[in-house]
Amino acid sequence: METHPFAAAPAGTPGLESLRVEPLLTSEFDADPSSVYERLRSTYGPVAPVGLMGVPAWLVLDYREVLEVLRNESVWRRDVRHWRARAEGRLPRDWPLLAGYEVRQTMFFDDEEHRHARLSYHSAMRPFQDGHSPEGWELRAAVARYADELIAMLAAESGNTGFADLAAQYTRPLLLMVTTKLFGCPVELGDEMVMDLWRMLDGGPDAGPATGRALGAMTRLAAHRRSRPGEDLTSYMLLADPSLSDEQLGRELFMNAVYLNDITGNMVCNTLLEVLRGNTTVRRSLSNGQLGETVNRAALVNPPTANLCFRFAARDVRLGNFWIRAGDIVSPSVAAAHRDLLKIGSSHIVDSTVSTRAHLAWGAGPHQCPSAARELAGTIVTTAVGRVFEHFARAELTLPPDQLPWRSGPVVRGLRLLPVRYELAAHSTARVAAAGRGEEAAPVAPPVVPAAGPAAGDRSGSGLLGALRRMMFGGRKSG
Repeated sequence: METHPFAAAPAGTPGLESLRVEPLLTSEFDADPSSVYERLRSTYGPVAPVGLMGVPAWLVLDYREVLEVLRNESVWRRDVRHWRARAEGRLPRDWPLLAGYEVRQTMFFDDEEHRHARLSYHSAMRPFQDGHSPEGWELRAAVARYADELIAMLAAESGNTGFADLAAQYTRPLLLMVTTKLFGCPVELGDEMVMDLWRMLDGGPDAGPATGRALGAMTRLAAHRRSRPGEDLTSYMLLADPSLSDEQLGRELFMNAVYLNDITGNMVCNTLLEVLRGNTTVRRSLSNGQLGETVNRAALVNPPTANLCFRFAARDVRLGNFWIRAGDIVSPSVAAAHRDLLKIGSSHIVDSTVSTRAHLAWGAGPHQCPSAARELAGTIVTTAVGRVFEHFARAELTLPPDQLPWRSGPVVRGLRLLPVRYELAAHSTARVAAAGRGEEAAPVAPPVVPAAGPAAGDRSGSGLLGALRRMMFGGRKSG
């Protein structure tokens, strides 16, 4: 990647608006986005001009260039006010992808405004980051309890052997229950909120109204917690920055709800899918008891966010084979970058625990997911995934992997459903029955990311996790 700090694009260099762009969101992209990324890379190189619902944009495909865009805040801005086409009024009326970007919130701030907002967020999140604090311990225990309760509901509806949709019946309600508790919502959040977040992210025809409904709900929650503070993230955000208005706090909660429900939910489903479809490296990590590494490996091959939030060039800059003009819109593609990373050194990436942490599922640079939120989301994902394989003796997909229905939009690629045939492990039957009655369940492994090494792999010899270990290591202890 070549940058020219104070240079302008040479005269005669074609601008984005003058190029013939290929529409990105096509039926081919819905069915097989990887092939589209590869074709664009072979045609244009690391950066390609594409059309997003009628608007031209630069799609960044290679890992090195994506990392440069994410890390160099001085050149690549997040504030939508840097977008030249928007400032000049050249966007189509009611362009659906704009609704989310018009929400003035930490994720779309730059420089000092961004740093100040992140400090406040870190302060508010800190009690939940620490698993030994009362708030952190209670939240982690609640995640495990909710997971057990949802599996108990599956058993009550379908029996100890039956069919389930692990997206609609497990992952989505689990994340809604966690959000309700973390945010201090006075009533349980409903699935319609998740649908509204989908509509906003996917740029559907009602993205604007959906964004307004979700923002309204979060603003009302902010007002409620201002009058009745509690031991929750909403109240702690008010404590960290008392100057926040209800509308400002509502916008912060709204974007946190997006990440907690949609992005974290995708990471749960994608990790479960990689295990169930037979991804050998993901299964090997799970069989070793390395849940954190299991999630890292799944995120590398199947990231929960396909394309990260837009950036806008602060000045003319060379990227890949093109000159990007000041004010151009750029979309860094995590999914394409990961394919590039695996292709560059597949054997090293697949076999190295450390190298899989190079995935960009949490972003990178100044705008990457804050560490406190990243740790909490990691705990939620590992707990949700671990509980499934703790409780199920057998689970298999009821559809071929290439026939699973996906939401394939400009931002995320997430499963609409994850249908499985399951059989509960014998040791789990009494536990989930107790959870279904609201009784205290028998003790289980604490909901934390297991440490790497043989000791972590010895926690359970039963359930699907034990079966995986026996399959991978022939009954021998993993080490």
